[in-house]
Amino acid sequence: MNTTVLVVDDEERIRSSLRGILSDEGFRVLDTGDAPGVMELIARENPEVVLLDVWMPDLDGIELLRRIKAEQPATRVIMISGHANIQNAVAATRLGAEDFLEKPFSVGGLLASIERVLAGASGRPRGLDVSVDPAVRDAAGPRLAKALAHPQRTVRESLVLAGQGLHSGLKTGVILHPAPAGTGIVFSSLAAQSEIAARIENVSETGYNTTLSGGGHSIRTVEHLMSALHGLGITNLMVKTDDEVPALDGSALEFCTQLRAVGMRDQPAAADPIAVTRPIRIGAGDEFIRIAPADRLIIDYTLDYPHPIGVQHVHFELTSPDAYVDEIAPARTFGFVREFRKLAEMGLASGGRLDNLILVDDEKVVNTTLRFPDEFARHKVLDLIGDLYLLGRPIVGHVTASKSGHSDNLALLRAIAAQG
Repeated sequence: MNTTVLVVDDEERIRSSLRGILSDEGFRVLDTGDAPGVMELIARENPEVVLLDVWMPDLDGIELLRRIKAEQPATRVIMISGHANIQNAVAATRLGAEDFLEKPFSVGGLLASIERVLAGASGRPRGLDVSVDPAVRDAAGPRLAKALAHPQRTVRESLVLAGQGLHSGLKTGVILHPAPAGTGIVFSSLAAQSEIAARIENVSETGYNTTLSGGGHSIRTVEHLMSALHGLGITNLMVKTDDEVPALDGSALEFCTQLRAVGMRDQPAAADPIAVTRPIRIGAGDEFIRIAPADRLIIDYTLDYPHPIGVQHVHFELTSPDAYVDEIAPARTFGFVREFRKLAEMGLASGGRLDNLILVDDEKVVNTTLRFPDEFARHKVLDLIGDLYLLGRPIVGHVTASKSGHSDNLALLRAIAAQG
């Protein structure tokens, strides 16, 4: 018997459209607008997947999701809504929904979601270009990269985190789904109409954060999450979010804590790192970033700010996830009181609060106790590790940087990609 999909929606037009689409793909399709009768239908027909509308007049979709998970916990549910936001998506995922799609969703996005749910992240999503840029591939030192290869890795199950965007100031969140080997890190809107690979060619802004854009959709402040994924060795992940990744406490620590809590699993494919073959330098004088061959990722970062921060230097070697979590992940982003007016005029830092950044005036840190004496420089290393992951693979080399930021990091990545 073909895979059965049950569509639960009070709009006949939606049900008819989904019947046609899914039937053409070979699914056995059942549909109903009678929300109170859904539990009986599920018990009788045992569908593999339920497409469940959030807003229905007789019974709220979220409440129905609770009932399904209480009485038929093995039933996979994908929530659909014409009035979606990340808060709805986070709530539904926490209750056990496998995915959350915003209407109008693309056919490709819908089928990819169903395929991923049915496969349990063991198959490859449709329509997703996961090829490696030849310039990046050829820049690797093949022997060293092969020797340092480790298994690709994804999360064991979906994870949700909610918070506030540092720059937008809006409530936001992320839903992190397992992804098949070879996928890479991919960001998607709730409608799944725009999939944006976390790659340098999709970086659209590097001013006060790293922004990815594609398909008319942009996602701000990806660097802290990308840093956590790099540090933990997670190579494949589908990230659903609104316009900005939540700041949480301004570091990568909560991402690491939650990712470790749900667990990770190795996949039957190798993650070959990019091993640089010769030194590359961007910048001049005492403002520069360079990379040289090495047998692991090593970072030496020098920060030089006026009092009360001063000159700070950090040496870090990514020898293990524990090293990253202990030494780099807790370092928080920081800002200056005198800059907030300027950032506000630029439409940035609207979400800066006393608990998600280190705030500095002309004399001292005004809102918190530092986690490290050199926490400011360590956060620069955190950002750098996140930006380096935009090559699509782990990188092996000795990075030395002084007074550099996101734009310098991306310039270095482009030079690595162009290295023959």
